[in-house]
Amino acid sequence: MTKPINPGRRESFKKVLLGGAALGSLSSFDFEESKKPLSLKGNINHGVCLWSMRPLSLEELCAGAKKLGIQGVDIVGPDAYPTLQKYGLQCSMSNGAEISIADGWNDPKFHDQLVKNYEEVIPIVAKNGYKNLIAFSGNRRGMDDETGLENCVKGLKRIMATAEKHGVVIQMELLNSKVDHKDYMCDLSPWGIELCKRIDSENFKLLYDIYHMQIDEGDIIRTIKNNYQYFGHYHTAGNPGRNELDQNQEINYPAVMQAIVDTGYKGFVSHEFVPKQEDKLLALQQAIEVCDV
Repeated sequence: MTKPINPGRRESFKKVLLGGAALGSLSSFDFEESKKPLSLKGNINHGVCLWSMRPLSLEELCAGAKKLGIQGVDIVGPDAYPTLQKYGLQCSMSNGAEISIADGWNDPKFHDQLVKNYEEVIPIVAKNGYKNLIAFSGNRRGMDDETGLENCVKGLKRIMATAEKHGVVIQMELLNSKVDHKDYMCDLSPWGIELCKRIDSENFKLLYDIYHMQIDEGDIIRTIKNNYQYFGHYHTAGNPGRNELDQNQEINYPAVMQAIVDTGYKGFVSHEFVPKQEDKLLALQQAIEVCDV
């Protein structure tokens, strides 16, 4: 398992939290026009997921994220692109082609619809200058691992020529099946890595969600160091609870971030935690400060 936060790290977190408290006016509604973005080290390209920052609207999140030095917004589709572009933000992970988390590529009955969806959305993603498009394995529904792999390969290979032509990377998300997504098939990195090997394309990667994989397999840093070539995107959240990346959760995020940086990764690390505190942007600032190694 990932090492728990040691006392020294706890003090570091306390300083971050105290520093954030001093910036209590940092909210989605009263940003000062003159406020400059955080001074970031530039080793991590920070993104944020819209759904986890609700009730902030896309417009409010983009305005606040821009002032925090965030560069991208995750899990939004083409309808959100104009707002992102207004604020000079990237769509760090597009959606809009999938059916659902449960109904995915492991079931051939969904293949024709999925192929149609992805063939339509991939060119739109590329036309707007973005490159990542999310995908899901689907639930098992009694299916064994090997059958799921074979079915995913058959379906996904039908869209890979289009993805390669447009320079779009299809990213299948690793999700835990213990707490949040019961019965989901792509719930362990070895299964996802084997799928990557069989697809055999630089345009197919795994979205490695640190929170989800801490729950289902742990050993986060070793997994990243040994398999980084298969991971095209990262998500964060505190465990347990999927909340702030603070001293009340078990993942040593600075160490994990350093491991990611050490692999030479240049993509996005997007924050997908659900803040407990009322000021969502203050919580986001604190997460950025914890992760900005």
